Amino acid sequence: MPELPEVETVVRTLAPHVQGSRIRGAEVLRASAVHPLSLPLDSLPGLGITGVRRRGKLILLDLAPAAEAAMAGSLPSILAVHLRMTGRLLPRPAGMAPGPYTRWLLDLEKPDGTPRRLFFDDTRAFGTVFAATPDLLMQWEFWRSLGPEPLELKPAAFDRQLSGRRAIKAALLDQKVVAGVGNIYADEALHRAGIDPRRPVAELGPAERRRLLAALKDVLALAIDQCGSSIRDYRDADGNAGAFQNSFAVYGRAGESCRTCGKPLSGCRVAGRATVFCPRCQR
Repeated sequence: MPELPEVETVVRTLAPHVQGSRIRGAEVLRASAVHPLSLPLDSLPGLGITGVRRRGKLILLDLAPAAEAAMAGSLPSILAVHLRMTGRLLPRPAGMAPGPYTRWLLDLEKPDGTPRRLFFDDTRAFGTVFAATPDLLMQWEFWRSLGPEPLELKPAAFDRQLSGRRAIKAALLDQKVVAGVGNIYADEALHRAGIDPRRPVAELGPAERRRLLAALKDVLALAIDQCGSSIRDYRDADGNAGAFQNSFAVYGRAGESCRTCGKPLSGCRVAGRATVFCPRCQR
C-alpha cells in the first residue's frame, strides 16, 4: 500500500495536470470503488479543481463550483481518494478509452481549454473515492479518527500519542496515532532510531521517543526526496517509479547483512505484519 511519501509524490506530480481544471464529466465503471457515504460522482461536473493535497494516505482534490452555481445546493467540495493496495491516478489524453482496471474516470477541461481525462486504475479493486462536503466527510470514521501528520509533530504531542503496552511498531502502524506511516517506514524509522520493533510503548523513555520521532521525520523526508518506494505497483502520476527502495536499511532484507553493523538482520511478525530489524543495533 502506498504510504505517506508515495502519496505525497502522487499529489505533487498530479497537481500540474489537474489543478485549475473544470470537471466536465464523470463515469463510474465499478460501483464498489465509490465509498458508500459518497455523493454521486455525477454531481461533480461543473466543479473546478482548486487544489491537490494529502492527509495521511489520502489524496484530496479541493473542489469549487462556478460562480453561477455557488448557491445550487449541497455540492461536493472535496474528492478524497484512497489508493489502498494498487490504486493509481493517471492523467490521460481526451478520448482515450478506459483500460480493464479503470474503476472511474473524470473528463476535465484545463484552464487553457484543453480537454483531458483522469483515470483511477486499480488492479486489486480495493481503492475508494469519496465525493463529500466537510460535514459528510466527518461521518467517515477513518477520516474522523486520523492522527496527526508525523512531519508536523512536536515531541510533546508525539509523546501524548504513544501509550499502552503494545509493541512500538504496532503503534506506528495505527493511523489514529500518526497518519500515513505503514510497514516500510515504521521498519526504517525504528532501525534508524535503534529501537526494537517489539518493545512495548510504555518502556520507551523520553530520549528514545524523541529519537524515534526525529528518525521518522528523517526517513519520510528522504523517501519524499526520492519520490517514494516502488516495490510492486506504485508509480507517480507521471508513471515514474520511486527510488527509495534502493536505500532500505532493513525493510524486506531479512537474513541479509545490516548496513550499520554487518550482522544478519532478523525477521518476525508484529501486529500481523512482516517485520525486519537488527538484533544488535535495535535494543
